[in-house]
Amino acid sequence: MELHITGDEAADKLLSDDAFALLTGMLLDQQVTMESAFAGPEKIRTRIGSISPAAVAEHDPAGFIEVFKERPAVHRFPGSMAGRVQALAEAVQSEWGGEATAIWTRDEPNGKEVLRRLKALPGFGEQKAKIFLALLGKQCGLQAPGWREAAGHYGEEGSYLSVADIVDPESLTKVRASKQAAKAAAKAAKAPAAG
Repeated sequence: MELHITGDEAADKLLSDDAFALLTGMLLDQQVTMESAFAGPEKIRTRIGSISPAAVAEHDPAGFIEVFKERPAVHRFPGSMAGRVQALAEAVQSEWGGEATAIWTRDEPNGKEVLRRLKALPGFGEQKAKIFLALLGKQCGLQAPGWREAAGHYGEEGSYLSVADIVDPESLTKVRASKQAAKAAAKAAKAPAAG
């Protein structure tokens, strides 16, 4: 598996090789660009020497916030996001033995069960869990029966709705366009009708 999300070779390699890094990138993917969010795990790894759930969970919380603030920042909301990443690391460490892949492989779960497990993680709501499930299915070789259905419209073949569909610069452009269209539609729906 070779992911091409950030445009940065080292960051993409880490995401391709390390399941917890990929999970962390997905967690960080809010209120920043996808590329910035998914480049975050490499910044953390470089700054603390590891991206293992144990190393992240055990890091001093105040020091971890400083890791997030260091320029270039890991996230524009360093305090809250550093805390969320540490909570995620603790959950993976305590509930999954430090193995992020166990979330989607232990006991050969179906798509619905993988989605349930993802939603149980700190910082993963319904939408984020569905996008990550689609990413696992479309790019990471997940074979869980029913994953496409569980991922909803993010699991559809040929959709360009999320990070799950980014494989090259062209698909990134398509995903950006669909996200902008969705934002514009949501804004239009909120606007009062002209009368």
